[in-house]
Amino acid sequence: MNIGKVQQHRHLPAFILLELAHGNAHGGAIYNALINNIPDFQCDTAAIYRTLNQLNKDGAVTFSWDTSHAGPARKIYSITPIGYEQLTLWKSNIEQRIKKLQFFLHTYETTFEDKRAKKR
Repeated sequence: MNIGKVQQHRHLPAFILLELAHGNAHGGAIYNALINNIPDFQCDTAAIYRTLNQLNKDGAVTFSWDTSHAGPARKIYSITPIGYEQLTLWKSNIEQRIKKLQFFLHTYETTFEDKRAKKR
């Protein structure tokens, strides 16, 4: 099993919604913010846009077209009340995961501390 590939983008909707809670943005700006602000974050822009499209279908985000600059129009995404509700659910989900991961790390450490102590 390739652990690095297991549900690599599981929390991507949460991170996108959290970024949009800071303010409206286009997909490229969201991508750059996530890459620059989240430690060891790896994602391609296609995953960002797929997730934004799904969030739009779910009613969690809306978009408007920005035609105020030269070049092609950009979709500017905004979080909706449904998106804020989803963000709250993501927070609860992540808090539960943290508890489970802390249990794993604690158990792992105590297991190997016991084995190291027995070798002495």
